[in-house]
Amino acid sequence: MSHAQRQRGITLIGLLFWGAIIAILVVLGLQIVPDWQESISIQHAVDQAAKAGPTVGDIRTKFDKMAEVDYISSINGKDLSITKVNGNVVVSYAYQKEIHLVGPAYLLLKFAGKSR
Repeated sequence: MSHAQRQRGITLIGLLFWGAIIAILVVLGLQIVPDWQESISIQHAVDQAAKAGPTVGDIRTKFDKMAEVDYISSINGKDLSITKVNGNVVVSYAYQKEIHLVGPAYLLLKFAGKSR
């Protein structure tokens, strides 16, 4: 067996390729995770606001207070859609975030939900 046939492993080009792929995924993850965490905070605030009171104003005020505490900046109380379904208050929301990638390329994240 010659020396070249016994060698195994990754080449420098392969290492650079996979390193670049992993770096791109890490950068995307670092930009997406804060928006995802904010969407979880929004869902929690919507659930709490739905229990706040019988009026639309009470619900929006409660959401705005929760948003201030949880550093929610994507939506506010005016953006909530408040309805009654079978006698229960249902608070729903929808919004989108754009993350600039490079040049004219953007990543669009769409979030939507309703109270439980």
